[in-house]
Amino acid sequence: MKFIDEAIITVKAGDGGSGCVSFRRERFIPHGGPDGGDGGKGGDVVLKATSQKHTLYDFHFKKHFKAEKGTNGQGKQKTGKNGNDLIIEIPPGTLVCDAETGKLLKDFIEPGQTSVVAKGGRGGKGNTAFKTSTNRTPRFAQPGEPGENLTLKLELKIIADVGIIGLPNAGKSTLISAISSAHPKISHYPFTTLSPNLGVVQNGREESFVVADIPGLIEGAHNGAGLGIRFLRHIERTRILVHLIDASVIDLNDPLYPLHTINRELVLYNKNLMDKPQVIVLNKIDIPGAMEAAKKFQQVAKEKKVILISALTGEGIDDLKRQIRILLDRFHE
Repeated sequence: MKFIDEAIITVKAGDGGSGCVSFRRERFIPHGGPDGGDGGKGGDVVLKATSQKHTLYDFHFKKHFKAEKGTNGQGKQKTGKNGNDLIIEIPPGTLVCDAETGKLLKDFIEPGQTSVVAKGGRGGKGNTAFKTSTNRTPRFAQPGEPGENLTLKLELKIIADVGIIGLPNAGKSTLISAISSAHPKISHYPFTTLSPNLGVVQNGREESFVVADIPGLIEGAHNGAGLGIRFLRHIERTRILVHLIDASVIDLNDPLYPLHTINRELVLYNKNLMDKPQVIVLNKIDIPGAMEAAKKFQQVAKEKKVILISALTGEGIDDLKRQIRILLDRFHE
């Protein structure tokens, strides 16, 4: 399924049914007396977060949604049937804004959350409601009120415990396939990954956690370079970051360049991202010459804890998962 993380849709709540003008047919009662029923209420448009949805792909094809109208009132004071609510399912992590004003209407975090984004119109009153001591035979009724109509912008920010960040070809896809059940596309050219991949990591009897690889980060990403800003938003939902660096291409004259490059982009996009705990990981240490570069990196990084791994061979993977688990457990202390 294609990963779609933005969509514009229009929603229209149901119109209320009209009230009825009707009179009983009984002797000695002027015009039989009014007995017109009220119209039914129009259906609401409701958004609901569900774990069964992972992207906004469905809204790539269907963009217009309309709830059911209320039916009109009838004689014998019969109220019209209310229109059924329209429930639209979206993935957790979706922000819903009014597309015209930009106002945030709802941030869906947990599965099961719901929000009425467009209210159905009230049904009109039948002529029975307008009977008074001075007007015993009202010949009018109210029309139903129109349902709310608005345009919504949906923006998905994936929810994961761990976000894997790094320059292209650092091995993010290989790492997520090594530690989880995910099977992303892997190749040796930039931007192999065109959308975030999610995987669930099982670590013995310990509680599982969700990890996502974040593609498209290069110098200038905050301004849209590469796949840029399109995927930076997904980092905001993660609890910790695994900063993956390809040890085989580290420049011994400037070993911290990959680390500083990505962190600079995070700051320029949202400085609060640097408050997230980071695990610095040097990958591909199985490649000749990579271990020498890794030791140089560790020497320059000084106080920073650096984990050495080979996502391809599995070396260091258990140590990485233990470190991730330690940081995640701190959120529950």
